[in-house]
Amino acid sequence: MEYISPPLSREEDSMQRILCCQCGTMIEPNPANMCVACLRTQVDITEGIPKQSTVYFCRSCERYLQPPSGWVSCSLESRELLALCLKKLKGLGKVHLVDAGFIWTEPHSKRLKIKLTIQKEVLAGTLLQQVFVVEFIVHHQMCEDCQRREAKDYWKAVVQVRQKTTHKKTFLYLEQLILKHNIHSNVLRIKEIKGGLDFYYAQKQDARKMVEFIMSVVPSKYKTSQELISHDVHSNTYNYKFTFSVEIVPVCRDNVVCLPRKVANSLGNIRLGEKDTCTN
Repeated sequence: MEYISPPLSREEDSMQRILCCQCGTMIEPNPANMCVACLRTQVDITEGIPKQSTVYFCRSCERYLQPPSGWVSCSLESRELLALCLKKLKGLGKVHLVDAGFIWTEPHSKRLKIKLTIQKEVLAGTLLQQVFVVEFIVHHQMCEDCQRREAKDYWKAVVQVRQKTTHKKTFLYLEQLILKHNIHSNVLRIKEIKGGLDFYYAQKQDARKMVEFIMSVVPSKYKTSQELISHDVHSNTYNYKFTFSVEIVPVCRDNVVCLPRKVANSLGNIRLGEKDTCTN
């Protein structure tokens, strides 16, 4: 047997409700003594939050500007892009953010729409919740890295890779490794020279990483040099251009190499067959 409480009479029900002080609608008691519709006409909790903003997108590297000067890679309707857009809304820190999500738009429309649900305490402790949409306009702006890459003359370091051979098997192998490990991501320009390639970089550190990578995958040696471009006497700063000359050993895979017996012994006692011959 289950106990069911009897329904409240009209008098008891009217005792638990009050009239709205603005429109006279029967409502449950609250600190403001107003219904939700009247409360929204009196207070706008979205005041101070912009309903439209701007984000900048680089079409060359497909990255978004993260103020003040950072650029981040974000896919459409991703969490990273959502966080970037929310950081641009200044008045969002004065309210409690309940939910946020993208509203689908055409990719070519250059518009990003975000639906926000916020809460704020107003009028003697009354908690008001409101849903609104913020629109972000996507503007195109080329980042500094892409500007330097397009200029093609701005560089601080160059890696000159050379190999004295009649074929390019080593360079073809090296090209596959560079693409596989994405070592070319910071290259400003690649220039083909007779006997090798030149890799131009905006930073010396990027050029040194390329040299270290080449040294780790193919037998080679390198030497460095620098050239003074400008000098500021007042701040005592120097501007140099660095050159890394990398020479790859002129031996490729599947090549037959004949070593003198003494050299073979010095390299770990390489054993030769009875029919093999060596020349001094």
